[in-house]
Amino acid sequence: MATACPHCDNDRLQQRAAILRAIRDFFVTHAFLEVETPVRIPAPAPEVHIDAEPSGDWFLQTSPELCMKRLLAAGFPKIYQICKCFRARERGGRHLPEMTLLEWYAAGSDYRRMMVQTQALLIHVAEQVGRYPRLSYQGRSINLSPPWHRVTVAQAFEIYTETTVDQALDQGRFDELMGLRIEPRLGWDRPLFLFDYPARCGALARLKSGDPQVVERFELYIGGLELCNAFSELTDTVEQHRRFAHDAGMRQQMGKTVYPWPETFLDVLDHMPEAAGNALGIDRLVMLLTDAKCIDAVVAFTPEGL
Repeated sequence: MATACPHCDNDRLQQRAAILRAIRDFFVTHAFLEVETPVRIPAPAPEVHIDAEPSGDWFLQTSPELCMKRLLAAGFPKIYQICKCFRARERGGRHLPEMTLLEWYAAGSDYRRMMVQTQALLIHVAEQVGRYPRLSYQGRSINLSPPWHRVTVAQAFEIYTETTVDQALDQGRFDELMGLRIEPRLGWDRPLFLFDYPARCGALARLKSGDPQVVERFELYIGGLELCNAFSELTDTVEQHRRFAHDAGMRQQMGKTVYPWPETFLDVLDHMPEAAGNALGIDRLVMLLTDAKCIDAVVAFTPEGL
């Protein structure tokens, strides 16, 4: 007889369900509309380091981002979605090739207001499941009370490495240093927003006003876990074309699949209002709130168990 993942248990699945209820409660209370968009799409965003799973001549979504932004452009100002996303060759203690993602958008917002809203969401969820104000994760106590820390990417490289952001990018070591030297040390006493990413790392994010060397993007870290990726949305069609063309060229140079052009998204981008969006990994949030070391412990089935 087939069994559930041997790492998961009834208590964690119950807590996962409670976390999902608390998330929906937050967005209903804040007048967001829950939406559903297609999982199978003709053209994903051509991001350099994220690979989509083919599905016939189309692809399984790596994110609902492009469709949700089309809804923003159509006049839906506050939307959220909890959905399955797929990323090829992503498997490890914190990665699943099929993951559950929470994504939401708010017209008239920017990345700083999104930080405030993200903090409010996670505090609400932690309160609902009895993990506030102190969270115990992997033998350490994390204070979830505000204010949460905010550190720029440039500051993090100064604190935790012997190089600068630009040097790391030029040497092709940015992701390596982020993953090995910086991220594991973030958010252990209090949650931490890492913000103002270099412009080369913001495919769909808006350039920062007054400082075009960075984009208005942040990630949230708690207990060394990256929980979300958010930014002020780019609404300049010409600039988005340029970035997509650059990233598609990079994919071609690396021998990766070059996706069809996402014309339907680009055609409506000029109609999209100024907005902020956020993508938060539900599986990792459940890891954090249930003190799970491995992502396998928070899902009913792993790919290997099917």
